Amino acid sequence: MRIAITRFALPLLATAVTLGGCTAVKSTGDALFGPGKSDAQLTPRTGTYKDLINLPQPKGKILAAVYGFRDQTGQYKPAPNSSFSTAVTQGGASMLMDVLNESGWFIPLEREGLQNLLTERKIIRAGLNKPNAPANNNSPLPSLVAANILLEGGIVAYDTNIRTGGAGARYFGIGIDDQYRVDQVTVNLRAIDIRSGRILHSVLTSKTVYSKAISADVYRFIKFRRLLEMEAGTTTNEPAQLAMLSAMESAVIHLISEGIVSNSWALANPDEINNPILQYYLNESTYIM
Repeated sequence: MRIAITRFALPLLATAVTLGGCTAVKSTGDALFGPGKSDAQLTPRTGTYKDLINLPQPKGKILAAVYGFRDQTGQYKPAPNSSFSTAVTQGGASMLMDVLNESGWFIPLEREGLQNLLTERKIIRAGLNKPNAPANNNSPLPSLVAANILLEGGIVAYDTNIRTGGAGARYFGIGIDDQYRVDQVTVNLRAIDIRSGRILHSVLTSKTVYSKAISADVYRFIKFRRLLEMEAGTTTNEPAQLAMLSAMESAVIHLISEGIVSNSWALANPDEINNPILQYYLNESTYIM
């Protein structure tokens, strides 16, 4: 029986090593398979982040206010997860503020937590010119900086299972299966002139969320009343929040590019309009289904 088990189990064991063995070597935990434990690190970014930080410099940074970037999809995660857990992140405004700051084109102003900021300013004013007041309470407060533009928008769509598929094979009780699923997230970002309320520019960007599952199994009678059953598999799900972050980065780059062409804002060096990144986003056409 030892020879038979070795003969039929080897293909599955080879598949299991391929699926999970590499991550097991890197694991800092005690598990045989899987990534194990890891330390905290900076959030990984996609290729749009590289484009964002390599944009040419502006003639002057734009003071921008963001009051919110809401989830407008109204979708919840499918059962059996939870009927109270939303399908997309509720921290869109925080993510957008980070994208604006990283772009080098905007000076984001705190507006989402404006009430907290005003409360702290009241505390400072209450302590002005009082005896034994802390040093940071002795100087008069300057006025808050006003924004040049208001950035509005939100996560407008999250479509699941827009594309699914797979393939598999089985021979003498030994099988392998590969399946994938594609979701899509869409965000809207618009720049509004605060003085007139006119929408200067508005963009819609979409990013796919890719999920893939690979599994292999053995279901084989080795001899009378001796059944060999083994299985292994791995699933990879692209984080939805990273897909949304990438869509926001793309939206900000498109917004900057359109504003340059429309003279809403300007480059420090006008010749940089031929920058490969700007040209790529300016020439990107809308896909017609």
